[in-house]
Amino acid sequence: MNGLKENKILGAADGVKWTNGVLLYSTLTTRGKEFIKVDVQQKTKQPVYDPAELAAALTGAGRKTNAAELPFQEITLGDQEIKFTIGDSNWTYRLDTKQATAVKIPASARNAGPNRAWSEINTGQGERPVNSPDGKWVAFIRENNVYIRSAKNTQEQYQLSFDGSPGEYYASFISWSPDSRHLATAKIRPAKEHPVYLIESSPLDQLQPKLHTRNYLKPGDALQQRQPYVFSVESKRSYGANAVAIADQYNLTNPVWRKDSRAVSFEYNQRGHQQYKVMELDTKGATRDLIKEESATFIDYSGKRYRYDLADGKETIWASERDGWNHLYLYDDKGNVKNQITKGDWVVRRVVRVDETKRNLIFEASGKTTGIDPYFIQYYSINFDGTGLTELTHENGNHTAYFSPDYNYFVDVYSRIDAPPVTVLKNTADGKTIMELETADISNLLKTGWKLPEVFVSKARDGKTDIWGMIIRPSNFDPNKKYPVIEYIYAGPHSFFVPKSFVTDSRGSLHELAELGFIVVQCDGMGTNGRSKAFLDVCWKNLKDGGFPDRIAFMQSAAKKYPYMNLDKVGIFGNSAGGQSSMGALLFHPDFYKVAVSSSGCHDNRMDKIWWNEQWMGYPIGPQYAESSNVTHAANLKGKLLLILGEMDENVDPSSTKQLMNALIKANKNFDFIEIPGMGHSLGGDYGEHKRRDFFVKHLLGVDPPEWNWVQRITVPKP
Repeated sequence: MNGLKENKILGAADGVKWTNGVLLYSTLTTRGKEFIKVDVQQKTKQPVYDPAELAAALTGAGRKTNAAELPFQEITLGDQEIKFTIGDSNWTYRLDTKQATAVKIPASARNAGPNRAWSEINTGQGERPVNSPDGKWVAFIRENNVYIRSAKNTQEQYQLSFDGSPGEYYASFISWSPDSRHLATAKIRPAKEHPVYLIESSPLDQLQPKLHTRNYLKPGDALQQRQPYVFSVESKRSYGANAVAIADQYNLTNPVWRKDSRAVSFEYNQRGHQQYKVMELDTKGATRDLIKEESATFIDYSGKRYRYDLADGKETIWASERDGWNHLYLYDDKGNVKNQITKGDWVVRRVVRVDETKRNLIFEASGKTTGIDPYFIQYYSINFDGTGLTELTHENGNHTAYFSPDYNYFVDVYSRIDAPPVTVLKNTADGKTIMELETADISNLLKTGWKLPEVFVSKARDGKTDIWGMIIRPSNFDPNKKYPVIEYIYAGPHSFFVPKSFVTDSRGSLHELAELGFIVVQCDGMGTNGRSKAFLDVCWKNLKDGGFPDRIAFMQSAAKKYPYMNLDKVGIFGNSAGGQSSMGALLFHPDFYKVAVSSSGCHDNRMDKIWWNEQWMGYPIGPQYAESSNVTHAANLKGKLLLILGEMDENVDPSSTKQLMNALIKANKNFDFIEIPGMGHSLGGDYGEHKRRDFFVKHLLGVDPPEWNWVQRITVPKP
C-alpha cells in the first residue's frame, strides 16, 4: 500500500500470513515498522521486536537505517531469531542478544532465469525420457514417435506409434498412468508462427540498433491442433480421442490420468470461445463429454473457468454463467448436473477451499449484499447440495481473507477507497469476530491536504443498472470554481478497474493529476467484468463501445450534482486497451470528449494478441473488427490527440499505433506523437507522464506549460 511507504498511515496490516502455528503481520506504528505475532488461543498480540533496537543492530552491523524505515517487507520467525533479506544479503537478528549478522547471497542464487513470454508456444517437441511409476519402463520420443524401453535392459525397446512426422508429431510431455500399464500424450499438428519485429534504437550495450523477433499470434492466425492418445504397454495398441469432437481447437489441455488409471481427462476450448468441454478418453479408446458449456456470445474461459474433481472424477464442481450470473454447479460422472450449488443475482468470484469430507466449500462472491458496492468481495461457505449458505463477512467494504492452515480461523482485512482498512480475526464456522487486531489511522495523511476519493453511483444507458465509480478532487478544491474533467479509462472486458480497497493513489497517478486543477473520474461501464453476463456481453464483437454511453451518463449525473464540473472541457487518457478507448473517445464521441492522450493502444484488434481479441471480438474474423478499429475511423478525428508509444512494446504490436498514425496523416489530421526509445508496454514512464500532464494543462486549462528546458532542476533536501 502506497500509504505505508509514505509513512503516513498507521495501523494498516500488511503481509498477513500464518507460519508455524503463529499469525504474523506487519504494521506501521508511532515507533516505526513492526511485525506483530498473534496467539489465537490466548487472544493476545505482541510485537516480534523493538524497531529502535533492530535499527540500531542493523546500523551497528554496517547497514545504516532507522526505525521508521526498516528496509525489508517479510520475515521468517524462529524461536529466538528472525530472518529477512535486505538487498543482496540474508540477515539474522537474535531476539535475545539484539545482534544482527548478514550473509551475502551468491550471485547464482540472485540471478533468476528469463521469464517465458506469453506469446511463446510450447511446441511439445523433444526427447525427454519419462520413467513409469513402477520404475520398469522409460517412455520417450524419437523421430516424432512414441517409444518405450525397459529400465533394466536398454536393448528391450518398443515403438508404440508409427505415424509421427515433422508435420504431425507426438509430444514429449508424456504422462504415465498410476498403474504403469498405459501412457498418454498428444499428437500435435503445428501451426506457422507469426513473427513480430521490434527495433531497439538505443541499446545500452552497443551503438548500433538491435533487431528483436518474437512469435506473436494475432486474430485469424492458424493454431496448433492436438489429439490426445493413450498407449497400452501390454498390447502396444494406441487409441486417439475422437478428432471430430475436438475439431477447430483454440486450445486443448494436456491429458491427466485418473487416479485409478481408468482414463485421462482433458479440456477442449473450441475456437471462437462459444463451446468449452471437459472430456475423457479411456484406456479402451472411448471418448466422452463430461461437461459441455455453450454460449451464444462467448465463454469467459480466461477469467471464470473453475473445475474441481471430487472422488477421482465421480463428481465435479464447475463454474458457469449459464443462468446469467457466475455460479457453481455439481456434476455427476455421466455429465449430468446434480444440482446448482450457488444461485442468485450475484457472482462467485473465487473458490477458496473445497472440503470433500464435509462436502462444503468456502468462496468469494460479489453483489449478494444489497445496498453496498456490488464489486466488493465478501466470503461465504456453502454445502455441495446448495444448503447451509453462511455469511463469513458482512461489513461494508472490500474484504481480503487470510485463512489459517486448518481453516478454522481467518484474518479479515477490509476497506473502501473512502475508508481505511480494518483488520480482525474471525471464526470460519460462523464468521464471528474473535479479536480486533488493527484499525488504520490516516490522520497524518489527511494533514498533508490529501483528499479521499468520493464513491459516486449513476444509472447506465438503460436507466436502471447502477454504474459505480469515483471522483477525485485537488487538495485546494474550491466549489466556487469551474474544473475541467479528466477520465482515466480502461474498459477491458476481462476485469473491472475502479479501485475498491483503500489506496493513496492508483494507476495513472490520479491524485497527482487532480492537483494540477482538474476533477478526475473513473468508472466501470457496461462491457466490463464482475457483474452479470448481460452487463459483460455489451462488449461482444463491439469493443469500440467501451461503455461510453454509461461513462458519459456517469459524468453528466455527477455534473448535475456538482456544477463545478465543467463538461465543456473533458479529457480522457488510458493505456493498452485504454489507449484504444481513449483514442476512440475522440472518434466516436467527439461532442463530449475534447482532449485525449492514448498510450500503447491496440488501435485495431486484428493487430493485437490472439487470445484477448478473439475472446471478445469473436471468430472467424468478420466486419466487426473493422467496425471497432480506430484506424478504420481515423478520418473522423476531432479534438486534441497525443499518442505515446514505447518502441519495445512486447504486449501490443507498436505497428498498431504506427498504422493509426499513417491513417491520420492520410486524412490530414493534426495530432502529437511521442515515441520513447527502449520503453516497453506502459503509460510512457516519467517522460510520458510529464508530457501527458502538459498536454492536459495546455488544452483543458488553456495554460502554456513552463519551458522546461529553461527551468533549473532544484533538489530539495529531505527534512
